[in-house]
Amino acid sequence: MDFKDYYQVLGVDRNATEAQIKTAYRRLARKYHPDVSKEADASARMSEINEANAVLSDPERRKAYDTFGNRHGADGAFTPPPGWGKRAGRPGGDPRGGDPRHDPFGGAAGGGATFGQQATGDEAEFSDFFSSLFGRRAGPRQAGAGMDGESMRLDGADHHARLDVAVRESYQGGRRTIQLQDGGGSLRTLDVQIPKGVRDGQLVRLAGQGMPGINGGRNGDLYLEIHLLPEPDVRVDGRDVYQRLPVAPWEAALGGTVQATTLAGPIEVRVPANSQGGRKLRLKGKGLPAREPGDLYLELAVVLPPADSEAARRLYEQMARDLAFNPRAAARASQESSS
Repeated sequence: MDFKDYYQVLGVDRNATEAQIKTAYRRLARKYHPDVSKEADASARMSEINEANAVLSDPERRKAYDTFGNRHGADGAFTPPPGWGKRAGRPGGDPRGGDPRHDPFGGAAGGGATFGQQATGDEAEFSDFFSSLFGRRAGPRQAGAGMDGESMRLDGADHHARLDVAVRESYQGGRRTIQLQDGGGSLRTLDVQIPKGVRDGQLVRLAGQGMPGINGGRNGDLYLEIHLLPEPDVRVDGRDVYQRLPVAPWEAALGGTVQATTLAGPIEVRVPANSQGGRKLRLKGKGLPAREPGDLYLELAVVLPPADSEAARRLYEQMARDLAFNPRAAARASQESSS
């Protein structure tokens, strides 16, 4: 008879706490429970997991297993302690003849299994190794059971997915139909409400849209992590939005009101005279919507008209003569004055 390493089955250390054993059991149950698992060996693995949990989650069984269950050779064959086969004939199935309620091996009166005795019917849920340690009748009460011996009821796991959203969608909000692949590889179609002002990295929770529960457990939740897509001439910093605003040289030099097409809608903007490229015009509260909305910063970008006609060339030549402007000298003077 092969030895069963219950700690290895649950993937926990031999010094694992009750909480760690419970967490490991629930994680594996969500993966291998036949009601939700797509694994080919789900039923067999779930039986092993239930058996390991039935022992390690019970303090007395765990103590007995740690004391006697490690009697195996290099070939993995289990060797029962001396006189093990006599325990079935003792009153209450206790090798010490004690009260069966305190029998760490789980045997009922006259019901302990001798070494090598094989469980049948429903008792075959657990292995011969389990039956040899704890008796044939110790198994069925735990078959398919949870931590307290009741019918296993597990909440479904939460599911996380990424949702790409354009910055302008964050301004407007709205509905989106998306397709997601669940843990079993199946595609699901969901109708998603995108809240106004949603930010990069924010989690949008869809209650009950995660993995299904088991035996009446509630469904998990679906968390969509928002990823704001890069957009030309736009960048986002928290709730603040920065958008490029092209202006003509005379608009920047002379100042005046220009019509700006922004993510917050069309807005008339006052450009101060003698503005340079890169200057930021702040529009308070015009950033991403929120209880405390961000600001919108329009970054001026001076755009030169092309010298692609005779008239345009003459204008540029006249400016070169009349203004006598050297931008490199002006930049050097600005650096010297600031040093």
